Amino acid sequence: MAQVDKVIVRLTDDQRQALHRFVRTGEHSAAILKRAQILIKADADGPEHWSDTKIAKAFGCSFMTVRRVRQQFVAEGLDATLHRKRPTGRQYRKLDGKQEAQLIAVACSPAPGGRARWTMTLLSERLVELKVVESIDPATVWRTLKKTKPSRGLSSNGLSRPSRMRRS
Repeated sequence: MAQVDKVIVRLTDDQRQALHRFVRTGEHSAAILKRAQILIKADADGPEHWSDTKIAKAFGCSFMTVRRVRQQFVAEGLDATLHRKRPTGRQYRKLDGKQEAQLIAVACSPAPGGRARWTMTLLSERLVELKVVESIDPATVWRTLKKTKPSRGLSSNGLSRPSRMRRS
């Protein structure tokens, strides 16, 4: 049973020439080249109209990738299809360097009364109390401390670690 293409791609002569130029020069990323090739083969008015399944097999991608490229072209145009937009919801760091240093200083200080050690929740609450930040999630505290490398120069009792002696 033949797959019916629900979204029909119709390239103008200018678009077709531009896509052939993209593919011929090879100066773009692999993702852009693959999208250009998909559009060339999906062109209903072009000399080489292929089905989505045939395109997917030829270019080593999934059927759904071909379908999405086809749909994006019809909905948003050639530029949007070839050049993916950068994510807009970028996550910025919650703590800057100075605030991280304050977090580490609190984490290295003695635990509050009645506690054997600091918990992530206690550390986050303490940072808010000290007005280092307005609010912070304990998971953020954990990720920040996780990326911090412990000092190898001193042991917990304040004495330096013995150096390894070379044997001749």
